[in-house]
Amino acid sequence: MKKLIYLILILNLNLSISQELIIGEERVDPGIVFIFEGAVKDHVMPQAMHLKENETNIHIEARVNWDIKNTPDGSPGGGFVAYLHINSKVTSQKTGLSTFIDLVPHINLIDNYHYARNISLPGKKDELYTVEFNIIPPTNIELSLHKDWLDKYGSQLMTGQYFLYKNVNFEEIVNSTRR
Repeated sequence: MKKLIYLILILNLNLSISQELIIGEERVDPGIVFIFEGAVKDHVMPQAMHLKENETNIHIEARVNWDIKNTPDGSPGGGFVAYLHINSKVTSQKTGLSTFIDLVPHINLIDNYHYARNISLPGKKDELYTVEFNIIPPTNIELSLHKDWLDKYGSQLMTGQYFLYKNVNFEEIVNSTRR
């Protein structure tokens, strides 16, 4: 019985440390998977570019990877898709106040490469939020395309995308901690 209680305590501790709220999951051509999350806020460097952990409520993330199947030849299944421009707008459904942020590349030992930012919610932790994600493909300055890609997929890595999610509740994430 003691072992079972100990195991439950350890599992609960691990869940509160690494907990993430899946806001939405999308797959777009040519085989790119987006997983949008509200994660527990964290200490992010360099501090001059990011809000301090104690000044924020959540860490908003976009994990963007090649699908495991049905991807362009040469794409590493599950590998990070780089050079995207992703921004997010989080709006309180109660007050209409919004927070707008650019997500930038991050790396950690849980998700590896991802796009993210710590943010302060534009309302109370127990309110419902609408969360928007806008994805802009890399420009020709950031990513050059070989002829074989142009012939098969066209003149961009992907087309721009927009995703909207309503009734997102961040309260559990706001109340969680990584440490």
